[in-house]
Amino acid sequence: MVSFDSRAVLARLAALRAADAPTHGGRVLSYVYDSGVAEIDELAASAMRLVQPVNGLDPTTFTSVGVMEREVVGFARELLHGGDDVVGSVTSGGTESCLLAVKTARDAWRAAGGEGRARLLAPVTVHAAFQKAAEYFDLALDLVPVDPATGRIDPRRLLERLAPDVALVVVSAPSYPYGALDPVEIVAEGCAEAGVALHVDGCIGGWILPFWREADGSALPLWDFRLPGVTSVSADLHKFGYAPKGASVLLQRGRDRQRLQYFATTGWPGYPVVNPTLLGSKSAAALAASWAIVQALGARGLAELADSCRRSTAALTDLVADIEGLRVLGTPTGPLLAVTTDESLPPERRVDPHHWADRARARGWHLQLQPGLTQADGTRLPHTTHLTITPVTGSRLDELEAALRGAADEARGIPPVDPAAVLDTLPDGLAESPLDSDAAVAVLQAVGIGGSGDGALPDDQAPLLAMIEALPRSLTERLLVELLARLVEPV
Repeated sequence: MVSFDSRAVLARLAALRAADAPTHGGRVLSYVYDSGVAEIDELAASAMRLVQPVNGLDPTTFTSVGVMEREVVGFARELLHGGDDVVGSVTSGGTESCLLAVKTARDAWRAAGGEGRARLLAPVTVHAAFQKAAEYFDLALDLVPVDPATGRIDPRRLLERLAPDVALVVVSAPSYPYGALDPVEIVAEGCAEAGVALHVDGCIGGWILPFWREADGSALPLWDFRLPGVTSVSADLHKFGYAPKGASVLLQRGRDRQRLQYFATTGWPGYPVVNPTLLGSKSAAALAASWAIVQALGARGLAELADSCRRSTAALTDLVADIEGLRVLGTPTGPLLAVTTDESLPPERRVDPHHWADRARARGWHLQLQPGLTQADGTRLPHTTHLTITPVTGSRLDELEAALRGAADEARGIPPVDPAAVLDTLPDGLAESPLDSDAAVAVLQAVGIGGSGDGALPDDQAPLLAMIEALPRSLTERLLVELLARLVEPV
């Protein structure tokens, strides 16, 4: 008989969790999506426990998996105005949905006679998952610059690049960095005329934009399957569907097209392998939790939570506008804000968004620092701080306002970190040759970033973001790979 002390195991886990950023209460304005309704979390946990031993690989053996997936996909299809020809899958998250959308498009392009290397065309603000997809599935990635003042793509700049080698165009509803709703309607019309597939990345907006209105109360521009030119849509259940990680839905127009998403083989002596997703054996836990939440909330419950997000987003937009030295970049659609420096003011009255975020973190609020980026046309996207607003935010607005105002007062007039000064702290000749693991970790430790396995970042992350902007992209990426890899190495 195996014996163990479950209390000791769980006590250690609780101690580890105590060091995490808080997942509830609204103090982390990225990564987690707190509905503020404890019963939703309890329902999800109960549903997950019921299917804990189930293998989602085979819905013919575990028939509950097929029923739950069918009903979640059906709800999503209705929400996004898909017809009977729209079918889909529940995936392990937005990245898997994006990967599968690209893989399907590449295979459809090849089946239609495409030769050579296919191209994936998108705004530079498209989620990084599509960069991963292009690398994994060997597509040429063609990223079109956006307007630095608004974060929006000019649809003409996108559509003028359409050509027979484009297997897929991707637009966002909305983009993660700036909350910009891309001009889906115009792009969909152009793609339909050119016979090119269009994917709408609604990973962050798919479960909340159906209930969103513009600031003046008007309806949003069309962005879903109501547009004939839209071929596929991804929408993450673990974002504004409030399900645990990781669950997403990928919907595709056309059964024959969607079947290209599958992998199937009988070419080995084991059981026939037929997978609609990248995973084979997989937990059914996130699916069951998603199904239970959809059953409980329905469209009405999701609409109520969306309305809470809308009110809080409006309040925070007004708050940022009232903080001297900061401004919201562009005109976001949905519960996302990107905050940058108000450069119309003299330097002593400006607030650097990264210093602001660092000082907000010292007050217990976690905002997400985003680096600036020089686009292919030479224009510069400013560095920003990202805020994702969730239903629980409304109950913490007074505390959040005090923290954001106080952080701004502390940071006002402090100039942004000088990237040249950051580079002066690094070893000479750093970018001249590839770094091996030992050299990379030495660089991390030299600049005060946890490379010894503890994963500790400096208290102030503005210098880290300045380094990311200043160093060549390949070098920065190598250092970040080393940082994350060391975090999980045995010690």
